[in-house]
Amino acid sequence: MSPSIASATDRSAITWRTVARLGLMVLTLLFLIVPHLLYRAARRPSPMVMAFLNAAGWIAGLRIRTTGTRLRRDVLFVSNHVSWLDILALGGAARSAFVSKAEIGSAPLVGWLADQNHTVYVQREARREIHNQANDLRNALARGRPVTLFPEGTTGPGDGLLPFRASLFQAVIPTPPKLRVQPVFLDYGHEANDIAWLDPESGLDNFKRLLARARPIHLTIHYLDPLPDTVEGDRKLLAEAARAAIAAEIARSSAGAPHRL
Repeated sequence: MSPSIASATDRSAITWRTVARLGLMVLTLLFLIVPHLLYRAARRPSPMVMAFLNAAGWIAGLRIRTTGTRLRRDVLFVSNHVSWLDILALGGAARSAFVSKAEIGSAPLVGWLADQNHTVYVQREARREIHNQANDLRNALARGRPVTLFPEGTTGPGDGLLPFRASLFQAVIPTPPKLRVQPVFLDYGHEANDIAWLDPESGLDNFKRLLARARPIHLTIHYLDPLPDTVEGDRKLLAEAARAAIAAEIARSSAGAPHRL
């Protein structure tokens, strides 16, 4: 357990900075919600979702830079998962929808916000639902918009990877002709352990703790080379290739930054 997580409860009290940032997020949502609903009433894609995610990330302290070439359509991003900030970063910067656990969809307000971004929900323990969930993801990808999958299935430490769940790749087997799978490494640098949401810290405590930070949160989004067609016919090969690509980028980033944990 990292020192940051062990003492998380000591730093999760509500501060003036937490209140100010949360208030700005609420004001931003109120400002954007009417034009968003007008877009939806006209059955047109709403740019207000991306605008809100970008603004919320900035308010939370995120300062993002990118490397590599981001695919813009017909792409499944496969990314490591460190924090709820990942959603703001990739939803805003990459205009991505997400695959998320079903519990998110029933959460007050958070579930509604996730719905506005066309989140695809999965019940990871419900084997009978796998076929329907795979179809939901395939349908989302068929619309052309990027979708992000976090195959670790939970948040990790940020300076390493948890095992990838190959079953989550079943929806893209066989891979649709136009679809590319692009690995992404979310790099919070030497502060990754402090940003990470790990047990025993609750989601609410992590949220309050990060909003209370005085320093900005620097994130580099590394868009890696899309995976070759040779691995796209088997979910295990696809999971292994994606994990290997992200692990190699973690090693390169660590070698280039001696201060990184």
